[in-house]
Order: sequence, then structure tokens, then C-alpha cells
Amino acid sequence: MSLKNTAESYGSIAKWLHWGTAILFLGSYVSVYYRHWFTVKETPENWIALQLHLSIGVTIAVVVALRIIWRLNNRVPDPEPGTKLEHMAAHVGHLALYAIMVIMPVTGYIGTGVNTEYFFLFDIPKFESTGLFTALVSDGLGMTFKEFEKPVDFIHKDIMGAWVVWLLILGHISAALFHQFVKKDRTLNKMTISK
Repeated sequence: MSLKNTAESYGSIAKWLHWGTAILFLGSYVSVYYRHWFTVKETPENWIALQLHLSIGVTIAVVVALRIIWRLNNRVPDPEPGTKLEHMAAHVGHLALYAIMVIMPVTGYIGTGVNTEYFFLFDIPKFESTGLFTALVSDGLGMTFKEFEKPVDFIHKDIMGAWVVWLLILGHISAALFHQFVKKDRTLNKMTISK
């Protein structure tokens, strides 16, 4: 299998980045739902689940940055036959997924009021402790962290995390299954089969 993408298929690096991102998003959701459903606030279990969520979020940011760099420097496999509307929907869907993959880690980091103990190996300072927060938010917008955190959390948790991400993932999976079982083309195979 080729490392780089070809006209017929995605290469192994694109596949690893794709499936790695999917697993990381799943891990992020598992850790945050575990925290909310199965732990009590201010307990060690709650803190561990939060730190896992934050650590996975930082990892997502790094993987997505690598993914965007790789995508910009590699061709995309040729699309399967379809209508202009289908191709436009696929393009818009992919742009929306990339937007979510950027928005979620960014809003997660800038809206978190604690340091990230990155997989309990080292600390990443919270956004509030950075010079960027002081320059952009405190001095620039004249806002305290509490004032800043509220709309950021609303975007991260209430809009994106609770609804938009799930709808985009469901749409992405549905489109892949539609291509596989209705159109019977190679769209799904390009990201799964070694060829």
C-alpha cells in the first residue's frame, strides 16, 4: 500500500489519520460522558475523566493539524461517478467535518478553567494563564475568564458537542453506507481496503 494518496485510493497515512481522528473523538466522548454520568464532582475519578478528556482533546488538535497539512500536500482520490449535487454535498460535508475538528479542540482548550495534565505526564497551562488570553481577551475585549468562558462553553458543549458533531458524524457514516450498499461504488473502500 502506498503512503501517499493515489487517484484510486487514500494512502496509508491518510487512512491512519482518518481512523485515528475517529477513535480519538470516540475516546473524547466516552471520557466526558463517563465523567458526567458515572462520577461525582470533586472526586479523583471525576478529575481523571476530565483530564483524559482534555488530553484527548489536545491530541485531536495535533492530529487534525497533521491531517490538514497532509491533505493540503496530497491529492484526493478521484470521486466516484455521481451528480453535481452529490459531489457538492460531499464537499460541503467534508468542509463541515474539518471545521468541527478544528472548532472542538480550540473551544475546549480556551474554555477550560484548569491546566491539562497531558495523560499525567506534563502540564499544559490553561488558556487563562497565557499571554494570548491577556492580549486578546482580558486587555483586548475587557472580559474576565468567567465572562469569556460562558459563550465558549455554550459553543463547545451545548451546540457543537451536544448536536452538531453527532449530526455530522451520523451524516458521514450514512453517506459512507449509502455509497457502499446503495450506489455500490468504491467510496468506502478507498478509506478502508489496502489497495
